[in-house]
Amino acid sequence: MPMTEVAFHFNVPARVPYLCRLLRKVAAAGKTAWVRVPADELFALDQALWTFSQEDFLPHAVVGQGEERHSPFVLSDGPVPQRADLQVLVNGLADIPPEFSRHERVLEIVGTADEERAQARQRWRQYTQWGYTLARHDVADPGARA
Repeated sequence: MPMTEVAFHFNVPARVPYLCRLLRKVAAAGKTAWVRVPADELFALDQALWTFSQEDFLPHAVVGQGEERHSPFVLSDGPVPQRADLQVLVNGLADIPPEFSRHERVLEIVGTADEERAQARQRWRQYTQWGYTLARHDVADPGARA
């Protein structure tokens, strides 16, 4: 079984719009995703995925609100989806979920706040200790947009 690919996206100034663009790319690649965001961003992301683009429709569900078994994107503020076939984990939370390695890819989304950056450094160290090779994408770099 191949090892999960892990990439960190640093310096994300506004997580919700960035996630909308990122998930559009995930959809274009034909992949499914579990998206973990803080509770205070969950509703905003849910709403934004319905309205961010007239050309793109990104079907999604929120864990515990039904339809998650049929949606290519499952949003959560921590709880694990009822399905194990989601290929990408997009993590905007401070911890690494125990289920991370069942995904083909993990995309760690890191904002600009000092606390968030410190938590990301802890996750980076943990993945490295586990033997993962990590990719780094600096969103502040103009060539690194999602």
